[in-house]
Amino acid sequence: MLALVDEAAADGREEFRPLTELSPEERRQVVTLPPSIARLTAVKHLVLYGSNLVRIPPEIGAMSSLEEFTPYTSYRLHWFPYEITRCRKLSRSTVSTRALFGNYKLRPPFPRLPTATGPVAGLDLGNLDPRRWGATAIHSCSVCDRPVAPDGLHQVWMSLSVATDVLPLLVNACSTECVTELPAGFQDYIPTPHQGGRVE
Repeated sequence: MLALVDEAAADGREEFRPLTELSPEERRQVVTLPPSIARLTAVKHLVLYGSNLVRIPPEIGAMSSLEEFTPYTSYRLHWFPYEITRCRKLSRSTVSTRALFGNYKLRPPFPRLPTATGPVAGLDLGNLDPRRWGATAIHSCSVCDRPVAPDGLHQVWMSLSVATDVLPLLVNACSTECVTELPAGFQDYIPTPHQGGRVE
């Protein structure tokens, strides 16, 4: 996958369909994309149809030309990084919404985040368990893009309209101030940032 991203970045292609170039066995092993997708600044359409992905890295926010996002039938993909909201040109998406946390029809609960209140102390933000924190490393704030201090991580969930879908978004904020700057949740979804579990 790293080589495919490097190749796409080098040739400046506008459509990136990495999974079509992998064998079925290789596709099953790909559970995330590499952070180097930040280099895909010419890509307008990212196609991840039928993937085995469980997460998208926050570096997707650097894909400044992205207009269309198609992770359809990626049934293990239950949430997205808040940084996807930085893709200002993104206007079309095709997501299997029934698989998403908090979706309108089924309302599957959001997982409870590791802390109930306040920052998370004593973490090595460069070496995280992605099953618990949603990433292998967290370097910058999802909201302001400033560095996150080891004892300053605030994680919250939001449901916002992104392109043509309402997506559950994981926010890695550097402070309570950045959490308060988040927009209101989408209509008929949880209206404020929250930490998962049973939320009314």
